[in-house]
Amino acid sequence: MLIRDEDKRETRFYSRVSREELKIDEAITKALIKVDQIMDMYGDGFVSPVTSENRYLHSANIGWTTGFWTGILWLSYELTMNPKYKQAAEKQVISFSDRLDQRVDLDHHDIGFLYSPSCVAANKITGDPGAREVALRAAQHLYDARYEQQAGIIRCWSGGKFDEDEYRFNMIIDSLMNMPLMEWAYEQTGHLEYRDAVQRHMTKAINHIIREDASTFHVYVFDEKGKPKFGETAQGYSHSSCWSRGQAWGIYGLAINYSYTKDEHILKVAERLAHYFLNRSPEDMVAYWDFEFTEGSGQLKDSSASAVAVCGLLELAKWVTNEEDKTYYRNAAEHIVKSLTENYASSPSSQDRCLLLHGVGSVPHDSGIDEGNVFGDYYYLESLVRLKKDWNCYW
Repeated sequence: MLIRDEDKRETRFYSRVSREELKIDEAITKALIKVDQIMDMYGDGFVSPVTSENRYLHSANIGWTTGFWTGILWLSYELTMNPKYKQAAEKQVISFSDRLDQRVDLDHHDIGFLYSPSCVAANKITGDPGAREVALRAAQHLYDARYEQQAGIIRCWSGGKFDEDEYRFNMIIDSLMNMPLMEWAYEQTGHLEYRDAVQRHMTKAINHIIREDASTFHVYVFDEKGKPKFGETAQGYSHSSCWSRGQAWGIYGLAINYSYTKDEHILKVAERLAHYFLNRSPEDMVAYWDFEFTEGSGQLKDSSASAVAVCGLLELAKWVTNEEDKTYYRNAAEHIVKSLTENYASSPSSQDRCLLLHGVGSVPHDSGIDEGNVFGDYYYLESLVRLKKDWNCYW
C-alpha cells in the first residue's frame, strides 16, 4: 500500500523533551517581563499588528489583531493572578463593546480573532455576563454580515478585487480559527443557525481549500451558489505553494472545531495537516514563511507560524485517543517550543518590545519582515500556558 507523505511521521519527534530542557517556568518569566515592558509603554492601550525594529507602536482598537493583545493580558493574569493584567484587559473588553456598537472596522471574517481572546476569554475567566453578551453580539454580527446562505460559506475579504464578481464569494484558511466564536455562541444559546453555518463552511474548506496532499491554499473562491472555482494565495509565495502560517491556522482551526463537534473526519484532516507541517519543518523546528523553501534556502523563518502550530498540536494531543498519537503531537509541540524559547524569544534585558522575534507579517506586502507580531506573541504565550497548566481554551 502506498503511504502518502502526509501520513508519515518525522522520527525526530518521537523523543521526549525533558522538563529540565524545556524550562517552561523560565520562559514564562521572560515572556511576562516583556509583557510588562510593553504595558509600561502603552498602559491599557492596544499595540500595532507588527513591530518596527522589534518594538510595537501604539494602536487604536482597529484592524484584525487587537484581540491578541487583550488575550496576552488575560493569559498573563491567569499565570500570575496579578490584578493589573485583569484591570487592563477589562478596559479593553469595554473598548470591544464600543467597537461593536459603532461598527468600527468589522467588515471582515476575523471577528473571532477579535472577540474570542478578549470577550469570550473574559467570560470564561471572570464570569462577566457583560463580556458574554458582547461576544454573543459579535457572533451574531459575523453570521449576519458574512454568511452567504446560498454559497454555504462565511465570506472573508471585502474591498478591491474581492468585491468583484469573480472573487466575491471567497474563503481563506484563517477563517477556520474564527469559526469557534459561532460554535461557542451555539453552545451558549442553542441557536442552530450558527452551527449550520459553521458546518457548511467547514465542509467547503475541507473539500476545497485543503489540497489532496494536505497542504492548503490561502484563498479559495466559489461562485454565488457555492460551486468551486479556484484557489490562490495572498500572503504565500505562489498560488501552488503552501503558506506556513496558513497551514498552522488550518491545524489549530480544525482541532478546535473538533472540540465542539466531535466529528472524527475533522480530526483526521487536522492530523494530516499537522504531518505536512512537521514533515517540512527545518532542522531548528521553526518553519520558513512558505513551505516552498527548505534548509539552505536563505529565506525568512516565521516564528508566528510555528507558535500557532504548537497550539494546534497540543489541542490535537487532547483529542486523539491513541496514546502513541498523543505522545507524538505533544513531543513535536515541545520540540518546537524549546527552539522558540532558546532561539527566537527576546531577551528580558534587550530593547526589544515583543515576546518573539523573527516573525513575518506578510512577505508579498513587505509587512513585518523579520519582526515581532502580536499574533505570534499571543500564540507563543498560549503555548507556554498550555504546557504549564490545564488551560480552559479561549477559542
